[in-house]
Amino acid sequence: MSRIFVTGLGAVSPAGWNMAALREALRNDQPLPVQTLDRPGREKPFQTRLIPNPASRPEFLAHPRLRRTSPITHYVVAAALEATAAVRTNSDPGLRLGLVVCLQSGCVNYSCRFFEETLKDPATASPLLFPETVYAAPASHLAAVLGNISLASSLVGDPAAFLQGVSLGAQWLEENRVDACLVIGAEEINWILADALWQLERPAILTAGAGALCLGRELERSTGVELAAITDAHTYSTQNNRTQAARAMRGQLGAPATCRPVASRSNEEIAGRMPALPELLCDGVGSCPRVDAAELAAWQDWTGPRVSPKRILGEGLMAAAAWQCVAACDAVAGGRFTAARVSLVGSNQQAIGARFVRAQT
Repeated sequence: MSRIFVTGLGAVSPAGWNMAALREALRNDQPLPVQTLDRPGREKPFQTRLIPNPASRPEFLAHPRLRRTSPITHYVVAAALEATAAVRTNSDPGLRLGLVVCLQSGCVNYSCRFFEETLKDPATASPLLFPETVYAAPASHLAAVLGNISLASSLVGDPAAFLQGVSLGAQWLEENRVDACLVIGAEEINWILADALWQLERPAILTAGAGALCLGRELERSTGVELAAITDAHTYSTQNNRTQAARAMRGQLGAPATCRPVASRSNEEIAGRMPALPELLCDGVGSCPRVDAAELAAWQDWTGPRVSPKRILGEGLMAAAAWQCVAACDAVAGGRFTAARVSLVGSNQQAIGARFVRAQT
């Protein structure tokens, strides 16, 4: 892989509507408060972590394309604008921007509304709702807001697909098809999704939001972080279960070059309250022992510092995968680590990892 740099980061999470809020939540190293979400016909509500209201109405909501959009599009646009702030400020008008939006559940709110109307009375169901149910809706709206998208794609998969989106963006840059590429992972909350997650992973606390990376080729316009490697996608099968796939992914990332053996590290150390260590592990471990078992087994002998955003923010599906990547890049950009690796062991498809390093001139 030729030199690909991270030029910007953006996030919307239950901590707030920017990277600063996400960084502070990880610094505090405490699970965020939970809220409840009602399900029709069920007495006991689900536990979730909702996205707080922004401090003020975002200016981008005045855009005509965003008049009827669902929360997932708002999260995508907010994260994207934060991640591309430097690019949009310093670039020329002819900048070719690529866009990859990664989703797992996608636009569940409008899908529920559309099918509810259809079941009640197909003759009066609003056709205006249908375009907002498709997976490509957030990418389409964001492209209209940014206005200079040369190439766009929506990827649907389990959370590990986010790194496939990063790989696709890097490929576009290497092939000189774009000058910069924005990669976003996003989800929104709905009771039907909370119910489905409860059936599969009862300890999990559903959340929503988005995370965004902007990639480019110019070191001087970057955050000082370079994408060093992305592993193969190790898919699950009867011959290759989740634990085997996770271990194969870790094996491709290799051993840290200079990481010395240390005791288990907390997020306080990662936040910079203790001397920085050379390489960080940003894993996808949450609150579900059965689901986390494969990843825990793959990294059981990791003795360096690590951070687990899901433990603090909740199960954000594709958004949680994006938060892992932006947290890893932010830690390297802040000078606390010389490198950070991301471990993504997806729910039902693949295990894939990446390594970000401090860029050298």
